[in-house]
Amino acid sequence: MKPAAVKPAFDVEEMRAQFPILKELVHSKPLVYFDNAATSQKPHRVIKAESAYYATINANVHRGVHTLSTKATEAQEAARETIRKHINAKHAHEVIFTSGTTASLNLAAFSLGQLLLNKGDEVLISGMEHHSNIVPWQLACERHGAKLKVIPITESGEWGLTQMPFSDETRVLAVSHVSNTLGTINPVKELIAEAKKRGIVTVVDGAQAIAHLNVDVQDLGCDLYAFSGHKAYGPTGTGVLYGREDLLDRMPPWQGGGEMIDTVTLEKSTWAKLPFKFEAGTPHIAGIIGLGEAIRWMEDYEMTAMAAHEQLLLEHATKELLAIDGLRIIGTAKTKVGVISFVIEGIHHYDLGTLLDQQGIAVRTGHHCTQPLMDRFGVSGTTRLSFACFNTVEEVDAMVAATRKAVKMLR
Repeated sequence: MKPAAVKPAFDVEEMRAQFPILKELVHSKPLVYFDNAATSQKPHRVIKAESAYYATINANVHRGVHTLSTKATEAQEAARETIRKHINAKHAHEVIFTSGTTASLNLAAFSLGQLLLNKGDEVLISGMEHHSNIVPWQLACERHGAKLKVIPITESGEWGLTQMPFSDETRVLAVSHVSNTLGTINPVKELIAEAKKRGIVTVVDGAQAIAHLNVDVQDLGCDLYAFSGHKAYGPTGTGVLYGREDLLDRMPPWQGGGEMIDTVTLEKSTWAKLPFKFEAGTPHIAGIIGLGEAIRWMEDYEMTAMAAHEQLLLEHATKELLAIDGLRIIGTAKTKVGVISFVIEGIHHYDLGTLLDQQGIAVRTGHHCTQPLMDRFGVSGTTRLSFACFNTVEEVDAMVAATRKAVKMLR
């Protein structure tokens, strides 16, 4: 008989009751959702807030004098202020709305490339980056004749920093706060501090951190910080790029169109003030309102309590999975969020994921948009579990049992 699990730091059943999708059945089995690093599920409050916009407001922002437009503008800007407070930005206009982390990082790479990069300059990333924090910098380097330099990754899935990786040519440091594949929490604050001493602009991919850590951009000291709404209990198609005011003022816009201009003639245009300089076109207003509500929902709970519960799940799942013959966890850093990537000798991750799905368990399989990292560990892909505050120890046990069953079928 298994010993009773340690009780979570909050009422997980009360938490689960707020997520309508958790009542769904998959292949006639209760849904066990362990794919939160790809997209987290949404509490009813967030769904209601997004729906209410379409049902009661549904007007464009900043462009009308009528009542509905005013309400839409007020709701969107309230979300901006909520996010400002949550990440401790100094000014609301330092919060730029985008369609997600990918768009935020593309904005950063394009605009900083125009501002900073010349032939022979370097952009420093790490070997565990998501493709969204690799490809935009590759494109920027190609445009400006710069070079991409990479921090190596250790066998445990941490940065291999035997010495500071900067050179006299380094102009930008762009690294992930938390690895989407390994769960590693990187020491970004320390590396940012060293970069600042050298006048290097720092960009942080916070997609996997925002739902699990207390993010304070002023404490981190970064110049730019990117994240998505859909990984933090908010809607898809929403994202944020935080930037220091003085840097954003110097950065050129990356898209042209409505809203981002001050004046337009057929000869020349001038740009609007922050944040609108970087928000061309009609935004995802309903999604932004939903994102604001998701942040407010998270703030109703203590992040430390949520993180402690997820750590309990991480530790329990790690112990139980390692008891399966031939299973190897990829990424064993000392500090991790609730993410486990693993391979099982002789079994393809796709086959395992398919059989788990047949038992109602949703996991992610593949390279997780981190092909260079897969190459580093000599695997084609992994099975990835990623936990959220609504997951339970019982769900972990169900996943482990289902994995054991699948292994017997596949061997």
